[in-house]
Order: sequence, then structure tokens, then C-alpha cells
Amino acid sequence: MRQKSMLIPTLRTVGAEAEMASHRLMLRAGMIRQLAAGVYTYLPLGYRSLAKVEQIVREEMDRIGAQELLLPALNPAELWQETGRWENYGAELVKLKDRHDRDFLLGPTHEEVITDLLRNEVNSYKKLPLSLYQIQTKFRDERRPRSGLLRGREFLMKDAYSFHADRDSLDATYKDMYEAYHRIFERCGLDFRAVEADAGAIGGKGTHEFMVMADSGEDTLALCEACDYAANLEMAEAKREEETAVQPAGDIPAPEKAVTPKASTIEEVARFLDVKPIQVVKSLLFVADEEPVLVLVRGDHDVNDVKVKNVLDATVCELADEETVRRVTGAPTGYAGPIGLKEDVKILADHAVKGMAEAVVGANENEHHLLHVVPGRDFEPQYADLRNVQEGDRCPRCGSRIRFARGIEVGHVFKLGTRYSEAMRATFLDQNGKEQPYIMGCYGIGVSRVVAAIIEQHHDDNGILWPLNVAPFQVHLIAVNMKNEEQAKLAEDLYAQLQQAGIEVLFDDRQERAGVKFKDADLIGIPLRITVGGKASEGLVEYKFRRNGESGDLVAGELLSQLPELLRRVDEA
Repeated sequence: MRQKSMLIPTLRTVGAEAEMASHRLMLRAGMIRQLAAGVYTYLPLGYRSLAKVEQIVREEMDRIGAQELLLPALNPAELWQETGRWENYGAELVKLKDRHDRDFLLGPTHEEVITDLLRNEVNSYKKLPLSLYQIQTKFRDERRPRSGLLRGREFLMKDAYSFHADRDSLDATYKDMYEAYHRIFERCGLDFRAVEADAGAIGGKGTHEFMVMADSGEDTLALCEACDYAANLEMAEAKREEETAVQPAGDIPAPEKAVTPKASTIEEVARFLDVKPIQVVKSLLFVADEEPVLVLVRGDHDVNDVKVKNVLDATVCELADEETVRRVTGAPTGYAGPIGLKEDVKILADHAVKGMAEAVVGANENEHHLLHVVPGRDFEPQYADLRNVQEGDRCPRCGSRIRFARGIEVGHVFKLGTRYSEAMRATFLDQNGKEQPYIMGCYGIGVSRVVAAIIEQHHDDNGILWPLNVAPFQVHLIAVNMKNEEQAKLAEDLYAQLQQAGIEVLFDDRQERAGVKFKDADLIGIPLRITVGGKASEGLVEYKFRRNGESGDLVAGELLSQLPELLRRVDEA
């Protein structure tokens, strides 16, 4: 492709709204342009890399026997109403009406549509297992779409769905998908980890997220320093053996009410009573599927609302509003506790609370707390793992220390079980002629998000550092001065040879200053640069690796024979 005729509108600067490196560089390199918040046009250079990632995904899906299809992006509301997600999915659903006032949505994911297809087409165990996938534009009305392709309202996604007659079959396909995802992200040149995660709005039990390691990532990951344990913070297990607080000596008196003026936070209460936060219980009121639940954690810990939701097996679980807090506890927020509630509500406590021999809790009265409270003696909650782990906690697998890292989610695999098939009455006949619901799995990759994540990991101060497999071109051929006949002729000859050999080459044949060409080349980031310059009269050209700057002279006539070795060394550079 000749750069003179290709649409690559590079920019020297972009606005402050482009916060992420990938967002800034894709704008500057002329790869994308914003149409609206979270909605982007892929220009030719960006689309080429997007297509490279898409092809890698397609090859690995086909390799494990998944079949490609294409489902409608426009979904009728009735399907989503069958599963309850029309009401419960949340504000991210892009809903609309047709001219007949019928409700539709633009698909953010396609569990309902694929289940509807299978319940009408496959009715026997003899046709199972079956894995189907598509690569399609998805739509989610993100609250804050300000991270370029990492947080868009319209994005390209690979979503696959598997259907099984039994759990063993699901486990086998899940393993195949899990391994295929590793191959996909390795081929994309990414440093990533598969971590235990929450299923969220998709649902199901048993799920892993694939996280690209990046300081700019939105997700906090808990990683063991010794073993391969890794989990998203929302799912990271707190090791119970360490859940013990300071044990005071002697008998513990009955609970005693204490005035705590203007002390509603853990820090304020601890300071006023001259105790440590580890000796105070943090009590938070949640509403889970419209029922209030009091959740207790130790004062130096934070409640993990995802764990609370999962323990309760709730569809919706949120912090209670001030009106609900006052109704249930009789006091404003900050003074709730497990003793003397105005309503009979379920009480959950983190395992660490059980290890507190004596605690300070809210008295359910404004500006009052209770002292000398003993869990198990003065109240009896249901115990569970309800807190966020902290850096330095012990690994739940091997006991070594947990460290935190940041990550960008690029893929997610789920064991759905029968959540959708039961809700939609999608069944097959088993070997005994009995109706059974499909056992399902689903597996997603954010294809456009992968492109941005690659750039987040692979860039420097001058621009992008593309891994070869996903670079828009393999070779960037630059003629320093197209007005120089020798340079122009040699560059044209090499361009023709590279094209004839099937090499993806971008030929900078523009009438621009050498400094502009090299600046754009660094910004665009094609891994191997071949420069035709002042030594053209000697039959020499310069090669340069974009990643590490290694360069040297080559005999122009030997370029094609040496190119395979140069391309092999590109990602090692």
C-alpha cells in the first residue's frame, strides 16, 4: 500500500479527554476517529490490526471445532423478558421501539438469541455437544465511555456458546476454550493472566477472566507471589486461618452503650474511643432483591458487594438508601449494628468478625455505639467470606503473600449451566427419551478491546510497538527523498518485489521531509523499517527494528532472502 494514497491522518497532539495511552496513540496514528462518546470509526490502518486479531480468534475457534454463524444485533424484547434480563440487566441496555411500538434492544451479548435458535433446531442428545460462535458488533450504554476502545458503547466482540447433555461435556469444552484463549492472547503478543472472576450479569457458576497486565487497567488483581493463584479482587478469597484480632484478657462485661458524638466513620469512632479500627465492626445495610440485609466486617476491612450478592444468590444487591437505613436501624448511616435493630433482618458477618473476642458496634441510635460486644454471645450471624482481600494477605492456596496488580479484561469464559435453558424451556431428549434442559457455556473476547490492550502494553514515548502478528503491515518501506532518482527507483523496485513475495508493506512515497516520515513511522509502529536513503547509489538500504532501535545496512538485492530472518527477529528485538 502506498502511504501517499492511504488515509492515515496522523496528529501531533490530541485533547486531554484521551486519558489512556492506547486512546491517544490510536488517535494520533490515524487509526480511529470518534463519532460520539464511546463510538468510533476504524480508519484503514486501525481496521487492518482489528482484522488481524479477528483472524487469530477465528483460527483458534475453528481449531477446537466451534462453528461460526452470525446472529441478529437487533433483539426482540420478548426473549430477554423470558430470562428476566430485560428488567435486570441494567441501564447499559440500549432499548428502542419500532414503528409498531414493539420493544427491541441492540444486543450487548446473545445468550437469549442463541438459546432460542437451539430450542427450535436441536432436540436430541445425538446432536450434542455443539459449539457456535460469532464475531459481531455489540452495544452497551456505558456510563463513562472515556477510554477509547477499552470502554466503548459500540465494540467488536467474539461470543461463543456451547450446548451439552451433561456436565462432563461442558467441562471438556470449557477446557478447550480456556486453552484456545491462551493461544489467542499469546499470538497477539500479550502478557496476561487467567483469573478467577464473578459472572456478573451473564450468570452461571465457574468463570475466568483473561486479564492483560497493565498499570492503566481498571481491574485490581490479587496474585500469589509463589503459586499460580490469581483472582479479580471481587472474587479473591480471604484466607480464614489469619482471621483473628487482638484477644483481650479476662472476662468480658455485657454490652455497654457509649455516646460517640459526630463519630460515624470507623476512623472517627476508633479515635474517639481510643481503640484500633481492628476492634470496631463496620455494619453496612444492603438491599438484596428488595430485602434488607445487614453485613458486618472488621473495621480495617472493606465489604465486597459481589461476595455479598453471591452468598445471597441475589439478582440485585445494592447499598440501602438513607430512608431504608433509618427505617431498619432507627438511626442515620454510620450507627448501624447487629443488636437492637428495628426490623428483623438477615445478618451476615465476615469470618474475621468471628475472631473478634470483643468489639465496638453501632447501637442503632444516633451518635451512640456499644462496647464489649462479643460475636456469638450477643448476636449470632451467618458467617461467610465477605471482604476484599488486602495486599500482604496470605494466599488461600499455598499460604504465601498476595500482591496486587492492575489488569485490562479482554476475555471471559463462563459455565452457565441451565440458567438460560430452564428459563426459556430449551430442552432436548436424552438417551431415555426424557426432556432435559441444555447445559450451557459461553465464552467472550473483546476483539476491539484486545487491539487497545496490545497498545497499552506495547508503546514508548514515540508511538506504538506492534507485535508482528497484529501489526497493520509487516514492513514499512521509506524512501527518504522521492525526488532523488536513484532512491525513488530502488524504493519502487523493492516495493514491487515485496508485494510480489506476498509481504504486507506500507511504502512511504510521500513528498515529505525525512524527519516527518521517520516521526510518523515511529508513531505508527510497524515492526520492521527498511529505509532507502543516501546509500542507494551503493545498492545499500538500512533495516531498523522499531522495538529496540537495532539497525544495520543490507544489500538491497539480498533483502528478500534475508527478510524471513529479520521478521523472525522482530518480536525478539
